[in-house]
Amino acid sequence: MKTPMKVTLIAIAAVVVLVIGAIIYTVSARPQAPAGDNAADALPGARSNSHVLDSAGPNAPTLVEFLDFECEACGAFYPYVEQIREQYDGQINYVFRYYPIPSHYNSMNAALAVEAAAQQDRVEDMYHRMFETQAEWGEQQVSEADLFRSFAEDLGLDMAAYDQAVADPATRERVEGDFAEGQQMGVQGTPTFFLNGERLELNQLTDLTDALDRALAD
Repeated sequence: MKTPMKVTLIAIAAVVVLVIGAIIYTVSARPQAPAGDNAADALPGARSNSHVLDSAGPNAPTLVEFLDFECEACGAFYPYVEQIREQYDGQINYVFRYYPIPSHYNSMNAALAVEAAAQQDRVEDMYHRMFETQAEWGEQQVSEADLFRSFAEDLGLDMAAYDQAVADPATRERVEGDFAEGQQMGVQGTPTFFLNGERLELNQLTDLTDALDRALAD
């Protein structure tokens, strides 16, 4: 092989090695998301920060509920949803997302309290507390933030961290983000359910379980 050609080939090989090395370095240096952070992202109708109360894996049917903790209809559906969660335990993913209706005086306060509890890994406890006590504080025209704070105390939360989370604009933005996306997805009221990303039209309670049974059969 002539020397000029040999030099050219060596130069090309060196460039290729440098390019490959740069790619490897870029990929390895890229920050990695902690395991599980994006688990909900794989679920239709959910996001990485969505609250997955029941997880059966990305291949299982995913039921997403947009809810308002002050909504009487959501409160009426709550026992039924709990029955469904028990009936389909281990078979479906259940996710709730915030949709605080502006006309409900304490809906945002309730959502902020639940999200603050979520930051201390107690989201489901506060979720239950809100619905179990809804008759006590719903439809009031005064702030029930102090009552919600007492729920946090009862749960043994770090109250300094709770107060900071409730006051943090980022917590409200988190709730408002769900609300805005709900509107984009066609949510007009609560509760609104999505199954595998498709909005369900419910005329009777059995429509929900019928849809879940079809999804499981598929």
